Amino acid sequence: MCGIVGAVAERDVVPILLEGLRRLEYRGYDSAGVAVLDGAGLIERLRTIGKVTGLVQAVTANQLHGRIGIAHTRWATHGQPNERNAHPHLCRDAVAVVHNGIIENHDELRQGQLAAGYEFASDTDTEVIAHQLHRYLSDGLDLYTALRHTVHDLRGAYAVAAIAKEQPERIVVARSGAPLVIGIGIGEHFVASDVAALLPVTRRFIFLEEGDVADITREGVTIYDHHGSAVERPIRESELNADAVERGEYRHYMLKEIYEQPRAIAETLEGRIGHGRVFEEAFGPAAKAALDATRRIYIVACGTSWHAGLVARYWFEAVAGIPCTVEVASEFRYRQVVVEPATLLIAISQSGETADTLAALRQAKRSGFAHTLAVCNVPESSLVREADLTLMTRAGPEIGVASTKAFTTQLVALMLVVLAVGRRHRTSAEQEAELVNQLATLPRRVEQVLLLDPLINETAAAFADKHHTLFLGRGPHYPIALEGALKLKEISYIHAEAYPAGELKHGPLALVDSEMPVVAVAPNNALLEKLRSNLEEVRARGGQLYVFADDGVPLVSEPGLHVMDVGHVEAGISAILYTIPLQLLAYHVAVLKGTDVDQPRNLAKSVTVE
Repeated sequence: MCGIVGAVAERDVVPILLEGLRRLEYRGYDSAGVAVLDGAGLIERLRTIGKVTGLVQAVTANQLHGRIGIAHTRWATHGQPNERNAHPHLCRDAVAVVHNGIIENHDELRQGQLAAGYEFASDTDTEVIAHQLHRYLSDGLDLYTALRHTVHDLRGAYAVAAIAKEQPERIVVARSGAPLVIGIGIGEHFVASDVAALLPVTRRFIFLEEGDVADITREGVTIYDHHGSAVERPIRESELNADAVERGEYRHYMLKEIYEQPRAIAETLEGRIGHGRVFEEAFGPAAKAALDATRRIYIVACGTSWHAGLVARYWFEAVAGIPCTVEVASEFRYRQVVVEPATLLIAISQSGETADTLAALRQAKRSGFAHTLAVCNVPESSLVREADLTLMTRAGPEIGVASTKAFTTQLVALMLVVLAVGRRHRTSAEQEAELVNQLATLPRRVEQVLLLDPLINETAAAFADKHHTLFLGRGPHYPIALEGALKLKEISYIHAEAYPAGELKHGPLALVDSEMPVVAVAPNNALLEKLRSNLEEVRARGGQLYVFADDGVPLVSEPGLHVMDVGHVEAGISAILYTIPLQLLAYHVAVLKGTDVDQPRNLAKSVTVE
């Protein structure tokens, strides 16, 4: 969602703030702003609608400089995306605040502040934080103490950073329900909502815990927990480098990340398989006891990660032989869940900060699940820190809002869990060895599927002027169809839906005509003949079929039927491989339509609010 950057140094921090915002653009935003204390000790603020480049131009034109400052990219939750609602927010030119999250009691605070004579210049919930800070500062409190009192008054989720005119040597920050990190320098320190923002200036980070409030100066960082006690949080060195989030030779981050999948999958597998086995120690020292006790699986996730969980459900039941339930995290957290004994809850999230998934994990721990496992891409994330067991996907930074390599590496990671659990139930040593060998071939096989890119690019022209598309799949490939539809709608804005192919005659056939392309995934498996019958139903109604098929499938291209050969794919890994052409199709259609591929409208990369 929104992005925060802050810095206090002996040098001009404005370039650091702007570069940090640029590196957070992938999170999704509609406006950007910066506030610094200038040489005269005044808070100077600039805000713009649209891209960070517009803010950079405004900063250059106004010659903004300062040695302490905060900056923000906003994704609208309260108030329209316009300049008056953009962060930072000021109170009487004495306090500046940036905020990620949602303040649920902002109306109540607003009424009290209006009664006290405060005027509001925005429609946001964030502005109440600035006014509340100012009220406590006016009572003679220092900035840190004023922030502690302020967050005590707040209900909701927040990551907050603030500066004040009368205390020009410090930034104060607080975190509850939204991520915030402190970057450690020499004679300078930084703050951000994501380490990627600060990689050009430091690789040493402190990850704030829930309820932490911190006082940051050039000389050092003091952190207090939710009780107000001074605490030491470990300094961690990031393995990322500043170039990890650059686009390189690719036109878009999404295309770069699609092509990074062979390497990303290899990273996911490295050190975790060998001699025909999965090394379950990769899940953590407590893994053996937890997996020994597991009799059923419950998966919670959102969006693309939910699709990964749906695929895994087929695997857990068919391969491991134990029951598996998959639920959207935003539904799980608000209903009464019956917890069966010996159930392992798996929470899946690329960022590890997805608000609904994180809340679902916390509720699961309160509800009596035997153990919890996080499948995640960010080692320092809240989800990873709070789960009993962790399995990192190692996909590397994913900047494009539409997830690609994060999804395929989640599938690979989940297959590792399936095999580790399955050996305690239905999976034989021979079956495990066969699936491990298939996994080992995946990077090379993905490279082969990527060779379809030119053909898919040509095929994309048939979709560019359409308004609707239908995706079909059967078995574990139905969730892959769901993922293909999601990718197309996310970045091309074409309405797309996915159905199990057997459901066609129960309603969706009514939509099929020559103007609604139908995309199908056709592996050579036991459901092939059923799928072929479903495809004939489409052709009989004048539908245009685009089929990604195994080379053993007896289908050939002809008018109304366009077949693209994916090559021979073993059943165990076919769901992963068939994802790749659907990603490429969505990408090329979006490029033809001229949409913003990496930052589609209304969407954010990391959804840290409900």
